[in-house]
Amino acid sequence: MIDYESATSFLDEWGTFQQQVFFLLCVFIVPNGFISITIVFVADTPAHRCLIPAHINLTAAWRNSSIPLEEDGSSGTMVPSQCFRYKIDELLRFSERGLMPGIDVNLSDVSRESCLDGWEYDRSVYTATITTEFDLVCDNSWKNPLTSSFFFCGILVASFISGQIADRYGRKIVLFVTLAVHSLFIFLQVFANSWAVFCALHFVVGMGQISNYVSAFVLGTELLGPRARTIFSTIGANLSCDVGYMLLPLCAYLLRDWRKLLLCLSLPGFLCLPFWWFIPESPRWLVSQGRVKEAEAIVRDIAKRNKIHPPAVIFHSSEKEPPKERKKRSNNICDLLRSRNIRGISLTLCLTIGYYAISLNTSNLYGDVYFNCFLSALVELPAYILSWVLFRWCSRRLSVFSSLFACGVLLLFVQLIPANLVLLAITLEMMGKFAVSTAFAFVYAYTAELYPTVLRNTAIGACSTASRIGSIIAPYFIYLRRYWTSLPYILMGSLTAVTGLLSLLLPESFGRPLPDTMAQMQHFPGQQPGHALPTGPGLSVPLPLTSDE
Repeated sequence: MIDYESATSFLDEWGTFQQQVFFLLCVFIVPNGFISITIVFVADTPAHRCLIPAHINLTAAWRNSSIPLEEDGSSGTMVPSQCFRYKIDELLRFSERGLMPGIDVNLSDVSRESCLDGWEYDRSVYTATITTEFDLVCDNSWKNPLTSSFFFCGILVASFISGQIADRYGRKIVLFVTLAVHSLFIFLQVFANSWAVFCALHFVVGMGQISNYVSAFVLGTELLGPRARTIFSTIGANLSCDVGYMLLPLCAYLLRDWRKLLLCLSLPGFLCLPFWWFIPESPRWLVSQGRVKEAEAIVRDIAKRNKIHPPAVIFHSSEKEPPKERKKRSNNICDLLRSRNIRGISLTLCLTIGYYAISLNTSNLYGDVYFNCFLSALVELPAYILSWVLFRWCSRRLSVFSSLFACGVLLLFVQLIPANLVLLAITLEMMGKFAVSTAFAFVYAYTAELYPTVLRNTAIGACSTASRIGSIIAPYFIYLRRYWTSLPYILMGSLTAVTGLLSLLLPESFGRPLPDTMAQMQHFPGQQPGHALPTGPGLSVPLPLTSDE
């Protein structure tokens, strides 16, 4: 068996190659930040009312009174109806007879009808959205939230399959193919002529988005050394995503038309495609597939770019080469549940990363939509910095536990805040978001450390699938508000705190090299007796074998 960490220890931790790969992969991840929430602006619903065609000969008084007033459920004030108007035929008769609304005619006696001629929309915030273009309002309002569901369904499907493809065919090919698909289908959305076509394309965009992110994350984890890997998997990847998140409201503010916005957002992905010639395949993955010569060629090229003289033979195997007739078994998602040890780790991680998503129930902010989006991204920055600090110097299990448990406790306390202390309630919710954002950044990096090279992409994809299931469940928890205002907070807080406790069962990976084979995975729960945990990040020590492999 080849010890990859020891074999490549002569390479610099932060040489020219590592700096270049770190920067390029971070650039790769930036588009994921704004594409994941683009729908906030693309499908927003502005104020609207039934259209009264200009050719209808109504007096100014009757045209101004053509929309009935309805009580607004949130404020209790009377506002113009968004889905009904008074019957035009009756208004024309009153207008021709010279009768005045509210004086000669009681408007409550006039019949109503739906918006047969369409709607007129407030254009002060957006020139056009898919809601205004495809009329996703009133009887068709159910289509609007379903648009986001197609995107998350695409993410769900791709999370399940893209990891297995990357573990079988390589990280680099999946990274660039999914980036091309992602960018192409965003571009094709610009030409969508119906809501159904837009949703079909949005589904594929979701597939490309998560596949691209996970492949870039795993490739960076495997190409970089222990210390650079820690920075990339916590601050690098998440901060890059957050930069995209913060750039989105700026682009949306400058481009108020949804087609122009999507056209702009499709360009960064195409500009990243030439990076193919600067980012290599993961030599660690190549070694795990038995393609040692290819891996050695890449490692020698890395040494050359870092101006290091490599040894004559880089990868020394402690075992004889297997005979040609013995074929390497392909790993797949079933391996996550195949043995008792791996099954325990997999289920615990999926629960940990799956239930965190339902905790992201921060209060709706009032004010400018562009500023609110930027502010929401800004509050995540310190969370990602904290995740790096914890990952660099602290226990993995205790870090995940403390962030998730803190989030759960904060959500439980929210329901105890009196109704008149709104700012305090919002502060606690934002603190909960801070804690859960830290856990989000941490768990992905933790997962990459626990699983071997032959199954790493598949494992992260499976955990991402669990995360999307949590995202889908979240709105139903909020729906419980109508039965009892505190119920969502109690459920979300309790579940998040419990999953934090469950994370204590996971093995500790702090200070250990990345495992390359299934046999090198640690025991669940905790550490196998007799194997002391090394101290300090990046130390290369033998890993215990699992008893049921």
